[in-house]
Amino acid sequence: MKRHTISILVNNQPGVLQRVAGLFGRRGFNIESITVGTSEEPGLSRMVIVTTGDEKTIEQVGKQLYKLIDVIKVVDLSLSPMVARELALIKVHAEPAARPEILGVVETFRASVVDIGASTMIVQAVGDTEKIDAIIELLKPYGIRELSRTGVTAMTRGSMK
Repeated sequence: MKRHTISILVNNQPGVLQRVAGLFGRRGFNIESITVGTSEEPGLSRMVIVTTGDEKTIEQVGKQLYKLIDVIKVVDLSLSPMVARELALIKVHAEPAARPEILGVVETFRASVVDIGASTMIVQAVGDTEKIDAIIELLKPYGIRELSRTGVTAMTRGSMK
């Protein structure tokens, strides 16, 4: 089973997200992450879904997606070189004595502190999934109070479309 990042261009209509997610669910596929936002075309949105499966199964899912009326284009980005990023906001327990150590972790990952409270800090990290997983692991000993991740968004490198 290989991890696939699928880009789906859809009409920006109510219910489209539900129909696409439902298609994955009916076929027994877990959606590891899903992001949706407006695209470069007015009236269209782009969904980026990360899931696992073999090549044949993912090809079948693509064919099923095209049967949905609001789906315009489906591309398995995993088949080409791509740029994939995720955003995480991590609220960490941070007493003043521990802050220099936490800032060391933040700097190592080229992350940033976006809020400091009396006993907490919110760290913003952007990168691939592995980078986000790694910074979370290193911040766990300080006590993660809250964690929010966007899911992966991606596009192919260079002039490929």
